[in-house]
Amino acid sequence: MAGTPAVRIDHYEWPGGREAMLRLGPPGAPTVIAALPFFEEGNRTRAAMVDVLRRLAAHGIAGALPDLPGTGESLTDTADATLSAWRNAFAAACAHLGEPVHICAWRSGALIDGEAPAASRWYLAPQSGEALIRELSRLRHLSGGTDIAGNAISEDLIAALAPAEPITTGRLRVARLQGDAKPADCLLPGRPLWRGSEPDTDSALQQAVADDIAAWIKSMLA
Repeated sequence: MAGTPAVRIDHYEWPGGREAMLRLGPPGAPTVIAALPFFEEGNRTRAAMVDVLRRLAAHGIAGALPDLPGTGESLTDTADATLSAWRNAFAAACAHLGEPVHICAWRSGALIDGEAPAASRWYLAPQSGEALIRELSRLRHLSGGTDIAGNAISEDLIAALAPAEPITTGRLRVARLQGDAKPADCLLPGRPLWRGSEPDTDSALQQAVADDIAAWIKSMLA
């Protein structure tokens, strides 16, 4: 998008090491930190999430997208990833940004922010750990192997996900796609990009997400 800041690379430290984090937007502005869905859903939606952060920058809102241990450019093997490490790392990334941030989490990304200091949370189609495991089990059955959609996932991670639930307290706004009958504060137009066969974007969805988050944050600052 013309006129929006370029992505820049930052890093944050957590007890298990050092990870990369994309940064956008003006310094000193309210900051949105993004949490992608886990595994293949994260790969399918990453470009869309980065575009949302670009659009938020056009609203004067800064953005950040951290790699978690075992994801993105992390040197940790996916098979060694744990839910507690993801939560600790995400909390450290939030702390690295300074003042309490606004969290934007999609799907299972809403399972990692419980330990993070946050001014607010904005979830898109939040998913429970139980629902995620059902999908992972189906994919494992279809593949006929031990990996899940090409990801080596430990049984410890599966066990930790089972009882995991998104946060439901504090300043929270839940968005869903039009046609989703689950409870929501707003319904947005667009396609469920996490269901695609490959990474994709949806300009209408990304604009709707950015506009709703920007209005949500500005309403709290008014």
